[in-house]
Amino acid sequence: MGKELTIVLGPTGVGKTDYSIELALQYNCPIINCDSRQIYREMKIGTAPPSEQQLRQVQHYFVHSHSVEQYYTAGLYEIEAMALLEKLFVEYDKLVMVGGSGMYIDALCNGLDDFPKADLQLRGSLMERLQNEGLENLRQQLRVVDRESYDSIDIANPQRVVRALEVTLQTGRKFSDWKSAPKKERPFKINKIGINRDREELYGRINRRVDIMMEQGLLDEVKSLVAFKELPALRTVGYRELFDYLDNKVPLQEAVELIKRNSRRYAKKQLTYWGRDNSINWLNF
Repeated sequence: MGKELTIVLGPTGVGKTDYSIELALQYNCPIINCDSRQIYREMKIGTAPPSEQQLRQVQHYFVHSHSVEQYYTAGLYEIEAMALLEKLFVEYDKLVMVGGSGMYIDALCNGLDDFPKADLQLRGSLMERLQNEGLENLRQQLRVVDRESYDSIDIANPQRVVRALEVTLQTGRKFSDWKSAPKKERPFKINKIGINRDREELYGRINRRVDIMMEQGLLDEVKSLVAFKELPALRTVGYRELFDYLDNKVPLQEAVELIKRNSRRYAKKQLTYWGRDNSINWLNF
């Protein structure tokens, strides 16, 4: 097996982009992005994508490649990314992938299980409960019926919580069990490099990055996306807090502090998610 894919992963704000560019320059190859939000062209500030200078340094795929109006999932990413890798491996022996979306990385490395077809009636019922009862009630139900999913998925993301509950209630089989089938074989070697930092340093980097995003115009970007705020792509940290500000639910400074807090929580959740993967070679910066 002569082809190798090196995946650079780690929590938000840790410095994956810089490291992946160094590696790609060393290998003289492009980078395949594996971030479930940086793919959206309308979200150019709040998702912390590579800068214009970095994009000029190394060719990136799956950065600003889709619209928030497009329906997109980890399963679609698996299909599109595998097709791209097959094409690129004709020219390159080594490729670099970078991202912080655990489910997208798992889809690429292991393949996704054949989940049952969506029960639209059940999903509608869960979405109605989400609207009327709030996310916390659904989270607590998930905690009872599938503790492993509760501990591993991004429970701040309503879409993920609803999907996990939907599959569990529909099939009588935990969502986490559907994700534990034997992995698909890939026709290339996969190396996973995880990047981490001291917790206080990481949290400081996250806080500073939020301040920089605000200076770069994150609020104006969020204002331009108000019409799409109910779409799954926009139900993410950095956007939903500012939508609450625009809806007069919280003051601006509180919204900014919530972005920082929720980003730190997300980083912790990412590290928990990858803590079960013994194939990751961790580097502490």
